[in-house]
Amino acid sequence: MTEFGAFVRAAHERGELVVQPRMGMGAPDAMRAGLAATRAAHATTVGTLTLDSYTRVGDLDAAAEALRSGIGLNGYPIVTHEESTTRQVLAGIIGDDFPVQVRHGSATPLHIFEALTRVGLDATEGGPVSYCLPYGRIPLDQSVSNWARCCDQFARLRDVGREPHLETFGGCMLGQLCPPSQLVAISVLEALFFRQHGIRSISLSYAQQTHPEQDREAVRALRRLHTELLPDADCHIVIYAYMGVYPTTPEGAHALLGRAAELAVATGAERLIVKTAAEAHHIPTVADNVAALEHAAAVARAAPRPVAGGPAPNSASPAAVGDFADSATYTEARALVEAVMNCGPDIGSALFRAFKRGYLDIPYCLHPDNMGRSRSYIDDTGRLRWADTGMLPLGKTVNAGSVRAVSSGDLLTALSYVQRTYDALAFPESAGPAPLSGPGGA
Repeated sequence: MTEFGAFVRAAHERGELVVQPRMGMGAPDAMRAGLAATRAAHATTVGTLTLDSYTRVGDLDAAAEALRSGIGLNGYPIVTHEESTTRQVLAGIIGDDFPVQVRHGSATPLHIFEALTRVGLDATEGGPVSYCLPYGRIPLDQSVSNWARCCDQFARLRDVGREPHLETFGGCMLGQLCPPSQLVAISVLEALFFRQHGIRSISLSYAQQTHPEQDREAVRALRRLHTELLPDADCHIVIYAYMGVYPTTPEGAHALLGRAAELAVATGAERLIVKTAAEAHHIPTVADNVAALEHAAAVARAAPRPVAGGPAPNSASPAAVGDFADSATYTEARALVEAVMNCGPDIGSALFRAFKRGYLDIPYCLHPDNMGRSRSYIDDTGRLRWADTGMLPLGKTVNAGSVRAVSSGDLLTALSYVQRTYDALAFPESAGPAPLSGPGGA
């Protein structure tokens, strides 16, 4: 069976963008039907087993009781279902032309890693920072220890001829209002953590934000950093369609997802995780997900390809990064990564020290291990900027700027910025910011 990273790489070499849903159902028949529909979509797809919230937090008794009582779960309880049940869900669907990834959201994921490997899966995602700070109050050093143990164990799959794949969730911190340079830095740092613990096949994530050109700059910075710092890893980049408050109109939702697909093509990203037009209204159905996959794939097929001499996958040569080598996002992200690496040779311990010192600081994140001094805002052009850099080691980099007050009203307005921008496509007479012009923004 083709391993996850190799499948994505081969599709990219054929000029195809791999698209993937967020999909998880508690009932095995429903989960199997969702995977089958994903595979049959008119797109190059990979499957997803998204786990339920009980499994994510390790409350397996509650998951078992829900199954006994027939209570619907918001994901697939891979640890609680019998191994034979999950194998039946996957039988005849997973294969060389359709790998499946487990998505979970856990800072204590050892039970999840053990369960997924037992049923023959070898691709999952997360990270010691990105699945700790936004999701609960588990201490960061405990999450680092948990993830180190999981990675060490996962890497041993190579002993039995399987290449494990891990995707860092670090480029998606809180989904929104984190300036791109810090998303890029955390994604790279989590990838370095994975590599230090033996993982060789890695995907680095970036979540679509508020301004298309700023997003393009960020993804190019992410590629440059991983080619510089992870030369011996097999890496690809995965884009997440916008993870904040979603447009309420079909026109707005389709346009926003289309921009994410265009971002992926323009930057040479290899994979895209979609959101559906139903996000603002109800839990997406299988049909909603298939429609989103096919829409994203169609936009990607029609989008202009990157010009010759642009970023090249897995190439650290100066020519591969072209005119984007000295972007503001790259400069800031590199400064953050270097500050963490200077905290010690062990990446996990360095991450913990960096948060304690404020060298990494997620705006508006309330976790006790986050210093909470940094703030961000959306400027008049739609770009995410630093309002207050706190203790971040950014010095006089381009986007650091001076301290700017951010009120609760400003924050609420910023949270709905993307929704209002794209819904204006359906209601152009309504108040609010106009969508950024052109297929890639201006």
